[in-house]
Amino acid sequence: MTVSDWPAVREIFEQGIATRSATFETEAPSWEAWDASHLEGHRLVAFQDGAVTGWGALSAVSSRCVYEGVAEDSVYVSETARGRGVGKALLAELVAAADRDGIWTVQAGIFPENTASVALHAACGFRTVGIRERLGRLDGVWRDVVLMERRSKEVV
Repeated sequence: MTVSDWPAVREIFEQGIATRSATFETEAPSWEAWDASHLEGHRLVAFQDGAVTGWGALSAVSSRCVYEGVAEDSVYVSETARGRGVGKALLAELVAAADRDGIWTVQAGIFPENTASVALHAACGFRTVGIRERLGRLDGVWRDVVLMERRSKEVV
C-alpha cells in the first residue's frame, strides 16, 4: 500500500464503518494518522481490474517492548468484492509476512455479529481466545468483542 492508494483504502474503510459491525471507529482518519498507527511493511491492497478491492494491515498492540512481536490485523473488503476470497488472500499474506518478520502473535478484535470476519479468521488459523464483554460503546451502545489470535509456528 502506498499513499496513492489511500483514497480508495479510505473509501473501503468508510464502507466498513457504515456497517457498524466492523469497528468502533465512526470516521476514517487522515492518511497521516493512519500511517502513524500501522506497521510499515505490513500494509496490503488487493486489486481487480486496476481498482482497489480490499486492504489489510497490521498495527502494534502496544509500544512496550515486551509486546514487540504482537500485532493486530485489520482487513476490509469493498462492498462489491465481498465473498470472493479477497479478505482471505489479504489475511493469509498478512500472517505469512508476520511470520517472516518475527511477529509471533497476530490478534483480532471482532464484533460477534460480524460472523464473516470470525469465519475468515478461523479459516486462516486463528482461534477464539474469548469474548471481551462490553468493551466499548458504539453509537451509545455497549458492544462485545471476540478476541481471536494466531500464534506463529515458525517464530519461536
